[in-house]
Amino acid sequence: MALVRITADRWYEVNRLDDGVTHIQEPWIKPFFRCNIWHVRGRDRDLLVDSGLGAVPLRKHVPLLSERHVMAVASHTHFDHIGAHHEFDDCHVHRAEADIMTDPRAEWTLADLFLNEDMFDGLPPEPFALGEYAIRGPARFSLLDGGDVIDLGDRRFEVIHTPGHSPGGIALWEEATGVLFSGDIIYDGPLIEDAYHSDLDDYARSMERLLELPVRVVHGGHFPSFSGEHLQRLVRDWLESHAQ
Repeated sequence: MALVRITADRWYEVNRLDDGVTHIQEPWIKPFFRCNIWHVRGRDRDLLVDSGLGAVPLRKHVPLLSERHVMAVASHTHFDHIGAHHEFDDCHVHRAEADIMTDPRAEWTLADLFLNEDMFDGLPPEPFALGEYAIRGPARFSLLDGGDVIDLGDRRFEVIHTPGHSPGGIALWEEATGVLFSGDIIYDGPLIEDAYHSDLDDYARSMERLLELPVRVVHGGHFPSFSGEHLQRLVRDWLESHAQ
């Protein structure tokens, strides 16, 4: 049975959580493929972590993102995480994936492997077409390195370089609140460890780095958020299962 088209005003779902964090998602994409889009309200500016598929204009249909200056940070450059980054003037990505952000072609962003009808429960409105999907790179963006700080005025997030899933993967860590935005290095679901630029040795080192953080809550790239205690269990289970 053919999938129905979803109107643009129904494409995004917005839920306000604790700690000034808002969860934005595309509920018509199946959970495994559905990127979590995270918004954080700051005193001087706001933070956006990832931007989803980009098939429906994000800023137009999520008014929260048009109210103030937004820093759009990519946890990494796979297609499901950077589709709407071009809508923002203040974009950031780790320097190890600057080439992909500059030229986000399907084979570099994994769209050639995963973008098909099987990932949807409902299709975006026309003119979206699977065979014509292409990511538009932002006109300009700034480079991030591990140890950099995203400063919102009253909130500060440290950039933790977490290669493994991809070479320029990052997590954002707010020590004052114990909040971690982990991207795709860890979430509570099946992890992707075998993409063309994944590296298991890097993955293990990134996992060990996460164990050092006194995390209270994790907002991952996919699936629901979870506690710091559960993070410890997930990471230790992963390390044990990949021990040589």
